[in-house]
Amino acid sequence: MNEIQAIEAEYMKEDPGVFNIGDTVKVHFKIIEGKTERVQVFEGLVIAFKNARIGRTFTVRKNSYGVGVERVFPLYSPRIAKIEVVRPGKVRRAKLYYIRNKIGKAAKIKELIVKKKPKVKAEANAPQG
Repeated sequence: MNEIQAIEAEYMKEDPGVFNIGDTVKVHFKIIEGKTERVQVFEGLVIAFKNARIGRTFTVRKNSYGVGVERVFPLYSPRIAKIEVVRPGKVRRAKLYYIRNKIGKAAKIKELIVKKKPKVKAEANAPQG
């Protein structure tokens, strides 16, 4: 392990959570205004991941009063308090830049429905005799 990877490993210890392209997420971002610090929530669609390792970023897009707003967040930033997945999306692309040109209902992403495994009762598996 070289020196650069050792330094990066210190900052990458915190796992920001598991989310993918097409997911609708809430990013809780710390904002410092003078001496006060507050958490602002930015909710939108993840349209891209870029770079690798410590410099990895993700782009979140939302519509605010009819205007598209995009914000790029560093994945391993200490200013990100937490990332919540509101709803997983079903997409077949790595970059969703085409969403920029869509309006209204056409800009929606289908929801990924994850089937839960059925719970097996302990009584059914117990040997009878």
